[in-house]
Amino acid sequence: MLVLALNPGSTSTKVGLFEDDRVLFLETVNHNHDEVQKFGSIGAQKEFRLGVIREKLKDVDVGKIDGVVAIGGLLPPVQAGGYKVNEKMVRMLTEETDGVSPHASNLGAILADILAKEAGCEAFIYDAVSAGILPEVARITGFPEIVRRSLSHVLNSRAQAIEYAKKIGKKFEELNVIIAHLGGGVSLSVYKKGVLMDSVGDDLGPFSSERSGVVPLFDFLDFAFADEKRGKKELQRRIRGGGGLKAHLGSADLREIEANIETGDTKAELIVDAMCYNVAKAIASLAVAVHGNCNVIILTGGMMNSKRVASGVRERVEFIAPVEVMAGEYELEALVGGCVRILNGEERALEF
Repeated sequence: MLVLALNPGSTSTKVGLFEDDRVLFLETVNHNHDEVQKFGSIGAQKEFRLGVIREKLKDVDVGKIDGVVAIGGLLPPVQAGGYKVNEKMVRMLTEETDGVSPHASNLGAILADILAKEAGCEAFIYDAVSAGILPEVARITGFPEIVRRSLSHVLNSRAQAIEYAKKIGKKFEELNVIIAHLGGGVSLSVYKKGVLMDSVGDDLGPFSSERSGVVPLFDFLDFAFADEKRGKKELQRRIRGGGGLKAHLGSADLREIEANIETGDTKAELIVDAMCYNVAKAIASLAVAVHGNCNVIILTGGMMNSKRVASGVRERVEFIAPVEVMAGEYELEALVGGCVRILNGEERALEF
């Protein structure tokens, strides 16, 4: 099976072409933060992202592609696994209706739909960001009108946990695992014998390179209403895209920030350490969901290529369980694996 895989991120577009599990090409196109911010909205980036992908496919006979698969966006709660991209899904992600939050991953299904139609094949999403329905006790908040839902880096987190289980001769369904994904956003999840028990999304926990994370509610209300010109879109931008390291240090590039630390930037050192501290606190909070009976804590995502960040989190949580650092992400491979299983009839694609 020839499969095209897409993963639009906040400051990158990942494109891969696979023949079954064999990589024909896989490339990450990084975008300058200001380059994507100038579009004003996620949806406005569609043609820009299409141009990036088409440039990578210029020597490919797209008519031979059997399936296009993309990361799922911030849809309403869905099941883990694969879904066919349909008109309802595309419309919901395009218009950001029914509680869909703005996020670069929302472009995945939209782009896959366009490219699949050009190739004459079907488009799918797999292990969407919103995949997994929390137990009822984990969904209740202090506002009856607001119910928690799971929004996390499901695709990479589950893939890494499954890979770790294989490495130690176990099945994912035999382990209790806490997974922290540290990339442009930070999210965490805890699985008990393969079942999602709780998660911490990027608006509920640690700040990251460009996201604010959770903040004191009364202070946020004061901030939100202090300037009548500061509307909802500006607040959303500050929460997701203009917060975290970007807000404190003027840069979301961890490599640049660490270089500044090496030259004596004590403020940068403190802010990065505070991020690690907040990640560790969130990990510890998830241990409650398995009564502290955790087999492993997995640290994954792009920021785990930083020894400073990895050790800053590890040293604070290894009292809970052994810590396994699995730097980077294998989301395209996980997407392709799911798509191939659907095309081969090993899995059934769900209807959205």
